Amino acid sequence: MRYGMNPHQSASVEGGPAVLNGEPSLINYLDALNAFALVREADEAGGLPAAASFKHVSPAGAALAGPVDEVAAETWRTSGVGEDTLISAYVRARDADPKSSFGDVVALSRPVDAETAEFLRTVICDAVIAPGYEEGTVGVLSGKKSGRFLVFEAGADWAPPARERREVLGTVIEQDRDAADLAAALPAGVLDGRHRRDALLGMATARYTQSNSVVLVRDGAAVGIGAGQQNRVDCVRLAGAKARVWWLRRHPFVRELPTVEGMRRQDRLNWQVRFAGAEMTRAQLVEFEGLFGAEAAGRYGDDGWRAEWAQRLDDVTLVSDGFLPFRDNVDHAAEFGVGTIVEPGGSTRSDEVAAAAAEHGIPLVTTGLRLFHH
Repeated sequence: MRYGMNPHQSASVEGGPAVLNGEPSLINYLDALNAFALVREADEAGGLPAAASFKHVSPAGAALAGPVDEVAAETWRTSGVGEDTLISAYVRARDADPKSSFGDVVALSRPVDAETAEFLRTVICDAVIAPGYEEGTVGVLSGKKSGRFLVFEAGADWAPPARERREVLGTVIEQDRDAADLAAALPAGVLDGRHRRDALLGMATARYTQSNSVVLVRDGAAVGIGAGQQNRVDCVRLAGAKARVWWLRRHPFVRELPTVEGMRRQDRLNWQVRFAGAEMTRAQLVEFEGLFGAEAAGRYGDDGWRAEWAQRLDDVTLVSDGFLPFRDNVDHAAEFGVGTIVEPGGSTRSDEVAAAAAEHGIPLVTTGLRLFHH
């Protein structure tokens, strides 16, 4: 490998996906392997091409192929993309949290076609992993980053072993790989087809997200992922905040920010995220007004439009990798448009959690399956 976790750590690798271009580091391998496992499971569960945008061993976004809405099409310049295409899956995955997806590892469940390769050439990403590549696409991708772009090929028949082993500070730990059947764990007949698909995508995403984690899914795309928190309610609040910003980016005030000549796409996206989420520093607000004008700066300080638009977010499915321990998880979830909750169950306060869900009119589905990932 180019290096291990950090540049001052040397490292080597045995086995794994084929490296068709570039020199991976340890984190590149961790992202690529986890991301590909996620999209493969999501594809199997949903029956559609799947994609994930991975950063630091957790997904920033994950999605199945589907409709690319006007905002995403405008942002990523992908008008006319078909709903059943591989590129639609990745555009939907990357659009969930574009600030975090900057410099991501891209995972795709189907062989990379020419349209997808050309799109990847235009965005800031560090690597791609897929089960194969159509003729000419590796050449297109290999030219990125002055020839340093990483191209992994997992192979169509790739399958991880039944046991996995790691060594931590001289201690060797071995366990069964988490291969529990997600579809079997999700009770049949409880959710309709669309919500069951969203629940399965959320479960597959949670399985490869650093715990504790909560995933918010809407219409076949994970629009908010709260990863690696020490308590579950912070996972809910973090996932909800990300989903709300995703939704607020669809408000006309955000879409219609004046065009600034010479501003790069990612810079405009970052300003839209800051504006939508009301997360600017004082210095940034001064810069924002200089770039976009006094009217936009005035709207920034008005939370009324944000509150009104946020109330329109609905039909979100929440998936938790562990049980919800207190009702505050449900209360916060309701504020982010959650209409279905899927969790393992089994908390000593599960009755209180169920009662809270009933108060909010949110169906609560328990699977009995914990999906911790570290």
